[in-house]
Amino acid sequence: MDRVALYLQDAHSLDDGIKFAKYAEQKGFEAVWQAESRLVRDAIVPMAAFAAHTTKLKVGSGVINNWTRNIGLLASTLLTLDDLAPDRIICGIGAWWDPLAANVGITRRKPLSAMRETVEVLRKLLSLQNVTHSGEFHQLDGVELDVIHGRTEARNVPIYIGATGPKMMELTGEIADGVVLNYCVPPEYNDKAMQQLEDGAKRSGRDISEIDRPQLIVCSVHEDRAKAIEGAKTLLTQYLAQQPHIAQASGVSSDIVDKVQKILGWPASKDQIIEAMKYVPDEFVLSISATGTPDEARARVAEYVKRGCTCPILYPLGDPYLMMDAFAPSN
Repeated sequence: MDRVALYLQDAHSLDDGIKFAKYAEQKGFEAVWQAESRLVRDAIVPMAAFAAHTTKLKVGSGVINNWTRNIGLLASTLLTLDDLAPDRIICGIGAWWDPLAANVGITRRKPLSAMRETVEVLRKLLSLQNVTHSGEFHQLDGVELDVIHGRTEARNVPIYIGATGPKMMELTGEIADGVVLNYCVPPEYNDKAMQQLEDGAKRSGRDISEIDRPQLIVCSVHEDRAKAIEGAKTLLTQYLAQQPHIAQASGVSSDIVDKVQKILGWPASKDQIIEAMKYVPDEFVLSISATGTPDEARARVAEYVKRGCTCPILYPLGDPYLMMDAFAPSN
């Protein structure tokens, strides 16, 4: 694998995240992606920190949503990040998910139309156009980004859509620079995803080769295989209960999901997670993640690459340094 990236969520302190990003750059990693999903950690502040402490590493949002930031603010935020790290910022954006969105008062409607409109307007703003747009989701009247400090030319901030479902995957193939393929899915999930991306690409006269396809992959590496499985199971149990779209894409039986959801609250307590983990088979964990010894994890990630992933985005469970050493392109 000549391309590999690091994924950070909320399992580590920001100080540690900066150290991991610097180490990833030293080891030849291409990018660091910062999550923004549950109401734990915003993506933008860590992205700025990673960008300020590195010189070559690309920095992506993995992913922000298209509902909670006004389109003007979103564009100016990305412009500011690009000022900090020119040509190193990637906008990963997704449609968010329920019940979290509904719980904070966001009504997600027409997600495909909303995403299409967001990408269209965002691109125009980042190209420093004067934008007038009267749409269903965004209304702008002669709006353009003010550049007081920094470059006055169009900004190179590629837009990647975090797509999971088939219709969003097709839309991504049609309009986006890339896709952020989801984690907690088996490698064979990619087969249909590649076809959906290709179908969408054809609508805009493109080929799938023109669409970058990095993929989030849960990566639990330990010399003791049993400990690696336990570490991955802790995380995956929570995802089965709290993110229905991922549970559906993972292929796990509805019986397991029902049992886990009945136990876990929001947020889930440690005791609830331990109790629910009993219902999650080891085989399931191994089927939707790169878990095990370094050699086993590398072999599993290679399966995702064979099925269309262009750059694994590895979410380290356990020792991040051990994982980065195991996957370093510079090795």
